Amino acid sequence: MAPDHTHIQSTSADGPGPSTLACRSQNAAPLTPTHRPGTNGLVLDHDCWFLSGPTAVGKSALAIDLAGRLGAEIVSVDSMAVYRGLDIGTAKPTLQEQARVPHHVIDVVDPSESYSVARWLVDAGRAVDAIRLRGNKILFVGGTPLYLRSVRDGLALLPEGDPELRREFLAEAARSSPLALHAKLATIDPRTAARLHPNDTRRIVRALEVAQTTGRTLSESFAPKPHPVFATQMMILDMSRRLLVARIEQRVTEMFSRGLVEEVQSAAALPGSIGLTARQGAGYAESLDLLAGRITLPEAIRRTQQRTRQLAKRQLTWLRSFQDAVWITA
Repeated sequence: MAPDHTHIQSTSADGPGPSTLACRSQNAAPLTPTHRPGTNGLVLDHDCWFLSGPTAVGKSALAIDLAGRLGAEIVSVDSMAVYRGLDIGTAKPTLQEQARVPHHVIDVVDPSESYSVARWLVDAGRAVDAIRLRGNKILFVGGTPLYLRSVRDGLALLPEGDPELRREFLAEAARSSPLALHAKLATIDPRTAARLHPNDTRRIVRALEVAQTTGRTLSESFAPKPHPVFATQMMILDMSRRLLVARIEQRVTEMFSRGLVEEVQSAAALPGSIGLTARQGAGYAESLDLLAGRITLPEAIRRTQQRTRQLAKRQLTWLRSFQDAVWITA
């Protein structure tokens, strides 16, 4: 069940009607344009709206309708949608959907490249500036917790990556296991460890890197007071756990039947193949294992379904921290 906040029961596929949105806006205190420390120029104002929710809940379809009602363009808050050519596994908006409403911060880097929250803040900030010049509102859509958190709370100025230190941590993970590295992080920064999957080696290494080079944990790098826009213009789409699990399992099965393995094979053939960041997306590491003959197709599907269910659970746990958000029942 969703937290005991205001719920809106969506009466149709069109989602919340204009009266609902107007009510939230009119009752809210006026917002002052605010640049959060550590948001790299991304300025939030009354023209910014947020729609989030767990993976497979149906955010994209609702976002298209909502953007039309608001007169908004969409800024993606999805760490996997940034990769060119990775369309099926990321459930990226179709070309037809993008033609209906402009989407930003998708298809910006090749699968071989790494992509950080700091870069996303820069790209999102540029997109927001351009949208405002066109006189439109901004609808942030997606469920990547770190990206949402960086906008809500701000990020401290973190150091650039230390390649030598990173190699040391990766070697340590190879000698023991990713689980051991996750346990090490849990002793240093339990809050960050709690939100990271034990196999998310790249982010675990980054958190250890930050702690060792700055003397402060990654969780301490966020500002303590959320931006006020999240108390008035944040919506979270949710549904029963039973239905969400069924949708996840169906989506993953359809991903593989629509050509996910072929998509991965094409991306892996590019210079640099598929980098560590892009492999974090559910279905990509599993498809690579399938192509290498390490697992069967049914096992690849099963693992991807399991990993996607785990992702949805983590997303929902974190989204409950938005205490004033409007929860919409799909």
